[in-house]
Amino acid sequence: MSERVGVKLTTQGGARRGGRGGNAGQSRGTQERPKKEAILNLGKYVDQRVRVKFSGGREMIGTLKGYDQLMNLVMDDVEELLHDDSTGHTTGKTRALGLTVLRGPAITLISPADGMEEIAKYVNADSPFAQQ
Repeated sequence: MSERVGVKLTTQGGARRGGRGGNAGQSRGTQERPKKEAILNLGKYVDQRVRVKFSGGREMIGTLKGYDQLMNLVMDDVEELLHDDSTGHTTGKTRALGLTVLRGPAITLISPADGMEEIAKYVNADSPFAQQ
């Protein structure tokens, strides 16, 4: 009588371990990474008008409705500020876009639509950036 020798491959979590790339002793489910904090807290700007500038030079103004960790934005009542191609300056004309999703990696600036104001407490009179 001959005995039959069998080899059973076992997997954890449906994936084979080992081989190129290592991972033989690690389980993907047990490894925890610290949660990354967002660089900018956009939560305080939800339901407020914001201005967004993009790397290509386009500008949009609208009401921030939502965002994610990649800085993708959902905005409503969006208007694109049109630019003059020859000078690059805004023409004062706008184009209505409505509800829009803005791609985070292309965004270079997010600011309140009503502008910014100086915080006098942090301005040092000896600073070369202080207005005289």
